Amino acid sequence: MLRLRASHVLLALVFVAPAARAGLFDDEEARRQVANIRAQIDANQKALDERLKRLEAMGQERSDKTAVDLLQLIESMKQDVSKLRGQIEILTNQTEQLERRQKDLYVDLDNRLRKMEQANAQLQDKLNQGERDAQAETKAYETALSQFKLGNYQLSITGFQNFLSTYPNSSLAPNAQYWIGNAHYAMRDYKAAIAAQQKVVSSWPDHPKAPDALLDIASYQAEMGDDKAARQSLNTLVKKYPTSPAAEKARQRLVRK
Repeated sequence: MLRLRASHVLLALVFVAPAARAGLFDDEEARRQVANIRAQIDANQKALDERLKRLEAMGQERSDKTAVDLLQLIESMKQDVSKLRGQIEILTNQTEQLERRQKDLYVDLDNRLRKMEQANAQLQDKLNQGERDAQAETKAYETALSQFKLGNYQLSITGFQNFLSTYPNSSLAPNAQYWIGNAHYAMRDYKAAIAAQQKVVSSWPDHPKAPDALLDIASYQAEMGDDKAARQSLNTLVKKYPTSPAAEKARQRLVRK
């Protein structure tokens, strides 16, 4: 009977160990299995110790083969229990390492998420600021242009000059400079008008307003009575911008002259 019970205990321990190892990558399951196995080992060890004491006492009184076999079986089971304890220690160590790795991973992930959130917030701030700047830029340009349309040419010139000072790299800068020339022309200040349009041609030679500025310069020169300078400006326009609508108008003027 003792041999049968001892075999049952050994079989139970043998089948428990693989189950514990199977849950290695599940923290909660691993901890639960470790606790269960330890409890079983402690209980079995206690029972074995008590039986060993009884059998040792029996072995002192009897020297027959049954007592010796039982003592050997108990010793073998103690060795198996010791091995299982070693496996439990390994499993516990692996579980702790897994927990540390997961903790490090969570900390790293949290730090990365925080950095991403900060970067997104900064990007959103820049986008919002850029949108506000674009709205302010458009408003400043349209305000100056409205003054020109209302005939308030000096206010228009001041508005466009302030615009160019504030937004020198704006895509509307060539247009602003062009309207400054037109405002000066409307005020019959031909020299200032020519200077303003020449700046359009020299600063933004590839902009669509450049050929228009050259055509206006020719017009201002003609009104000043400088036909030679006007013809020269028209020829420059045709040569530099031959496919522009302004060049076609320049050719028509050159034919009439």
